[in-house]
Amino acid sequence: MRTRFRRRLLLALGLLGAVIVPQAPAASAAATTPMQIYGAWHCSNDACLWGTVRTVSEFDSQNHWLIDRGDGRPSVNLVVLSFVEPLKLLHGTTDATTLNGVPRGMTKDIVQYFTSHGIRVMLSIGGITYTNSWDSALAENPTLLGQRAAAVASDLGVGIEIDYEQNTGPDLTGLQSFIDAYRAVHAYDASGADPAARLTIDVAAGDRWLIDLDRKATTDWLRTDTPVLDYANAMVPSRQPSTSSAIANWQEHVDGKPTYAPPIPPLAPAKFTGAVYISDQSKTLPECTNFANSLENSTGSFVQSVAPNGAGSTSGMLGQMFWAAERPSTRGSGTTPPNTCEGGVGAGATAYGISLPMPALRQN
Repeated sequence: MRTRFRRRLLLALGLLGAVIVPQAPAASAAATTPMQIYGAWHCSNDACLWGTVRTVSEFDSQNHWLIDRGDGRPSVNLVVLSFVEPLKLLHGTTDATTLNGVPRGMTKDIVQYFTSHGIRVMLSIGGITYTNSWDSALAENPTLLGQRAAAVASDLGVGIEIDYEQNTGPDLTGLQSFIDAYRAVHAYDASGADPAARLTIDVAAGDRWLIDLDRKATTDWLRTDTPVLDYANAMVPSRQPSTSSAIANWQEHVDGKPTYAPPIPPLAPAKFTGAVYISDQSKTLPECTNFANSLENSTGSFVQSVAPNGAGSTSGMLGQMFWAAERPSTRGSGTTPPNTCEGGVGAGATAYGISLPMPALRQN
């Protein structure tokens, strides 16, 4: 009898212990941060020349999806007009396609077309076609080039993107002088209130191309404690990547390259965006027309949750960029009707709750 009672008592105590013993907490989900930048480079109707003045009505007929995803809200919160030729900007060239150093199609009317809908506008200086032009302009007078870029930014009410794609021996001293001259006119503005103070740079998709530029930018210009440039765009690779390849490229920026000599330090996730294609020379892409099957969808979780790994303190990249609106090439359909991007880019803006206008950017 006592033995049976003792067994029952021990069983009861065991069950009670099972109830009151603290359990290990469940693993928490990765921290996520909403995207703040969701933008497109824009190449006009002539493969990025912007060589002719366009009326707003004609421009709208080809680009309405950018300001209306189908419900009256824009599909993006940033448009980057691409490209300004550096040497023409330095010389203030006026010719058939250029006025005072700026492509004739980059007018105040086109800028206002976007800004009137809460979309921030920037001009991209360079691009791979104008790599030699960057080299020549930086060798000739980088300070004056920076001053002229700052003057254009003031006049149009836009920011400036540096797209200097010199993979071998880039003129980093000259580029530093360009940046110093620009910042002497438009100081770094974390609030984002002054459009012309927005100064950014393009880097490669990962850390294995444009290595010297990437190292300099990450080490000196994209720090969270003493920022000089607002952020970097990790550009598209040579062709549309898979989901895993895109994520692997972006992770390289977060991790840095400690084995390189000298090493590339880690980049804070809050200091860069990642890019995918929305236009192809041979076919319509789901990134343009079908969000459910797109890279902006399949990479979205990573973009919003990638943890810092040596730089920065908050998770998630700044957002996504898209190459490129309208006609980035003389071949292919681009993003003009009927192949417009409300169903891909626009649907993504809805899915991710993209803020319009763009909010003040995270700084760490």
